[in-house]
Amino acid sequence: MFDISSQALLAQLLVGLINGCFYALLSMGLAIIFGLLNIINFTHGAQFMLAAFLAWMGFSQLPLLLGPEFQINFWVALVLAPLIVGALGVLLEKTLLKRLYHLDHLYGLLLTFGVALVLEGALRHFYGISGASYDPPDLLKGGVDLGFMYLPVYRGFVVVASLTICAATWYLFEKTKLGALLRAGTENPKLLQAFGVNIPLMITLTYGFGVALAGIAGVMAAPIMQVNPLMGANLLNIVFAVVVIGGLGSIFGAIFTGLGLGLLEGLTKVFYPEAATVVVFVIMALVLLTRPAGLFGKEK
Repeated sequence: MFDISSQALLAQLLVGLINGCFYALLSMGLAIIFGLLNIINFTHGAQFMLAAFLAWMGFSQLPLLLGPEFQINFWVALVLAPLIVGALGVLLEKTLLKRLYHLDHLYGLLLTFGVALVLEGALRHFYGISGASYDPPDLLKGGVDLGFMYLPVYRGFVVVASLTICAATWYLFEKTKLGALLRAGTENPKLLQAFGVNIPLMITLTYGFGVALAGIAGVMAAPIMQVNPLMGANLLNIVFAVVVIGGLGSIFGAIFTGLGLGLLEGLTKVFYPEAATVVVFVIMALVLLTRPAGLFGKEK
């Protein structure tokens, strides 16, 4: 019924896997933040975008201002930009978000949505929305012939790096003593604080870590997407759908669902391209009808 070659199918699945890696990284950060802070972080897309802009500005704009010796390459940006974005996230949590923890989710959503609009508006004012290119590092240029497609080395790096970060984060939160303390802090923070654990510090650092994950995704996305103020907003709707489907607060659910929906989106582009932009939301509606807590979420 469908005149589609196996090469085209495999190539589109690989593209879907690359998109799924970004979905997984971003939704994992959202799941961590919601699981511990009970905040729906609508700033996540703007923080993703901000990290991409920091990488681009460090490479192309900073040398124009201070000289070529101050150029920041990709590898330095991959460490530095997430740290800066994470530190800004910590500042946001310490000054504003901590006042909303005991209120309805709507207050946190509105606050973070407002912060996102401010960040996007500021960068649109200075740089417009046309977008800027950011070249991958020399080490990751070129490609590999897989037989069914020519795979750019950089995109292969994105897949491997994303899967490694996802696996390491899952292990940290699910299999270590620190992860056990974080989970306990979400269920009974007063009891944990009675045992001498600094709950406010733990919450602040966890929010910063979740934001830093968005920053890592943003830097890795810069050579693939056009760096522009709307790049995070364009992904955010899908990422929220991923978190809802996987289960709010479930790290494994975010990773599994992000990768799975990326692959499904790639398949849909092959067999029914018109539905590729809505298939994620159709699945979200079906999951909410049958399992409101998400596939891996805990029923209350």
